[in-house]
Amino acid sequence: MTQQTSTLRQQLRKQRRNLNRFQQSISSTQCLQKILNCSQFHTAEKIGLYLDAFGEIQTKKIIEQCFAQNKSVYLPMICNMNHHLVWVKISRNIYRNKRFNLHRLGMREPMASRGIHVSHLDLLIMPLLACDRYGTRMGMGGGFYDRTLASAPYKPFRLGLGHDFQYLNISLDRHAWDQTLDAFICPSKSFYFRRK
Repeated sequence: MTQQTSTLRQQLRKQRRNLNRFQQSISSTQCLQKILNCSQFHTAEKIGLYLDAFGEIQTKKIIEQCFAQNKSVYLPMICNMNHHLVWVKISRNIYRNKRFNLHRLGMREPMASRGIHVSHLDLLIMPLLACDRYGTRMGMGGGFYDRTLASAPYKPFRLGLGHDFQYLNISLDRHAWDQTLDAFICPSKSFYFRRK
């Protein structure tokens, strides 16, 4: 990782953490409205999401909307053997009662021992630190999503979710292992990319 990338990561993390509750609530509502206008959301039956923990766009409203529309919600769990993500189906009851484990990296995970491969999902909504104009996704640096998606080149539809300042009208450094997005949604706009 270059010094420039490291500095950018730090700046974006700090900016994201400094958002107050009101800003977060408004952003999540605006993103939900854009997701509801996304054709991939309408046709998806199995949706992978995340539980926000580090200032990402909050997913509570999106998850509740999925349950309201009888869509299956899957949350990521890190497989310790290969550091890939597997996807665990959760119920409304599990979600509302917060039946999750706290991972050592700081995020909450489902309390299950098994999950499905990412290719079984129709739509994957992912957190990120930044997205550029070509759909390059900068994650938190662990490479979990990149490793996982490398084994699923065609499915699911990859949708990044972030705040307005996380869309960068530049070209981020892209490595051979980086997995690009199909779309990026932020509170003010939706961007669609052509995946190579």
